[in-house]
Parts: sequence; C-alpha cells; structure tokens
Amino acid sequence: MTVTGEDSDLGSDPLDPPLMAPLRRDISWQQVQSMSQSVGYRDDPVLRGIRATAAIRRGTRMTKVLSPAQVAGHLGGWLPYGFCYRSCDIAHLREPEQLGLLRTDGATDGQVTFALRWRATDPLDYEVPAAPAHPGLAALPGHSRIGAMVLGTGFTPSTDDLIPEYVTAGFADLPLSANAQILAYVPGGDEVVLYTYQPEQNGWLRLAGPRWRGLLGEIPGGSPDREYVPCTASGSARLVGRIDGSEYEAVADPPGEFRVRALTRAARYPVQTLSRRAEQARWRGAACWVLQRDETWARLRLLRPDADTINSTGARCYERGIYESWAPVDELADHHIAEIAYPI
Repeated sequence: MTVTGEDSDLGSDPLDPPLMAPLRRDISWQQVQSMSQSVGYRDDPVLRGIRATAAIRRGTRMTKVLSPAQVAGHLGGWLPYGFCYRSCDIAHLREPEQLGLLRTDGATDGQVTFALRWRATDPLDYEVPAAPAHPGLAALPGHSRIGAMVLGTGFTPSTDDLIPEYVTAGFADLPLSANAQILAYVPGGDEVVLYTYQPEQNGWLRLAGPRWRGLLGEIPGGSPDREYVPCTASGSARLVGRIDGSEYEAVADPPGEFRVRALTRAARYPVQTLSRRAEQARWRGAACWVLQRDETWARLRLLRPDADTINSTGARCYERGIYESWAPVDELADHHIAEIAYPI
C-alpha cells in the first residue's frame, strides 16, 4: 500500500496499481484511516476517490486468507469466492496473527495462517462490498453474520491499516487460474508455498520441501507424504472458449494466456473468445447461484444478500458475506446458465 501526495508520480507494477491517498495539510494519514472506518464517510467523495485507486487489472494477484478447514476444501476442489484482497495491499502483513484477522469463517485458532493466491482473470469478476453493488451488506445485524462487520466504505475494519477489500462479483465461484498457490505464513514472517494448482490435471502439486512438510499436518485430512492432491469436487463455474466456432473448456493463465484445457501440451491452443458459465436462478424473489442440485433439491447462494432476502429464503451465513440455502428445484424461477463474457 502506498500513500502519497496529489502530485506524486510513482513507478509501479501495472498489474498492481498502488492505493494512493492525497495527503495535504487538511487531510492527514490519521484522518484518512479514521474515515475508512466510519460509516458516516461511505459516500464521501475523497474516500471514494482513494478507494478507486486500488484497481484490479487482468493478472492482478489476489489473496484470500484461509483457515485450515478452508484449505482442505480448496484442495478438494473449492473455487475462489467471497471476500478477498489484492496481494499488494496486504503484503506488509506477514505474521500469522496479523493475517488471521482477515479470515472469513470466524476461526482464530492456530499458530499458522493459510492463504489462497491467484491471478485475476478479469476486473469484471470483482466488486467493492459497498453501495451500489452491495448496499445491504453493511446493514446486516451481528446475529446474522460471521466474521468482521462490513463497514460499507470499501475498506476492511482495522485500527492501524488502510486495506481495501473486494468480493467476487455476486459472491460467485471463480474458476482457478493456472499456477494458483496455497500458502502458509509462520511465526517470524516466512511465507511458504505449499501447493500450486495444475489446471489441466485439476489438482494440486506439492511444493513444500522437507523443512515445511509438517505444516501439512495442520490441514484436516492433509498428508505430508502426498506429492499430488486431485480435486474431487466439481466446481460450480467453468471457463469456456471458442476457436473458429467450436467450443472448448478453457484455462486462464493471466495476464496474457487463455488456452484450451488439454493434457497434451501441443493441443493447448489459444482461444479466440473466453467466458465464465454458471447456473443462476431466482427463489422467493432472490437472485441466487445454483451451486449443486439433483432431481429434487438445489443448494443456492445469494448474489446480493440483505436482510430481506436472508429472511425470505432462510439463508444461513457460512462465511463473511456468504449466505446459502437449500430449495426445492420445482420452486426455482428463471433457472438458466449465466454466461459472463471476457474481452480478450
């Protein structure tokens, strides 16, 4: 994170543009940080201008802080979803207890903190958890949420830092980009890469060396002896691409490579179009993602959770901002495959 004057010209990684604040005599660092934590400044033009500098580009590194149980889920096939951060905005947080405050499931135990890191396929996949995209999040009462409250300013609750937060668009599952990583942060500030994602094989390759393999025992069901962990659950979203009118399952390797998913390297042709597909429906008036379904029941996740839709659907909070419910399939309306096209 970078704080600078209005006229400063910084060189930076174009994929990770810095968060910038126009500090002046009448706007100090303490004032900016205080504004980010106050609901009274949700619509303040100065704070919104600061928040807008924390942009996501194609290829921006994103991070979601995980508990051990969530790591086990992602090793089994979960996709990125919900609250996340640009990696550059939390790079100064290295100790497990610092990063642990950004967990989304309310877990605070353990001396090791885990994280999932991937590259953004497109800025379309991310939203600020505030109005206009999510006006109802900040108004949710404490008894119906897990984790830290949502301030509605676009910044995470913090007494010291200025950390912009994002959510996946509509709290959607996002297909993993190639070479995503599962990380561990240990006391002393070391970052350890435990696994890297292999999209063609749909599994995780262990990278942790002998010194760090004991960390894998912190993960439920984890084993330090397994060099490869296949994803056993099928994700609710997938990438598809076209080449000369023919459709193929696709892999994103941002910022510049989008290819056919194929085990043979010679068959990994670049696609001409790219889009994300997932099931959507409406139930009791609420727009939902369809995560799983059989002939009779469907597991749903609210796209725009607020007090009214949570009450009408009886949705339960599983993580910060994640509200899910089960519904009879024959009660679903406007059940369809949503397709989000990416410009390439």
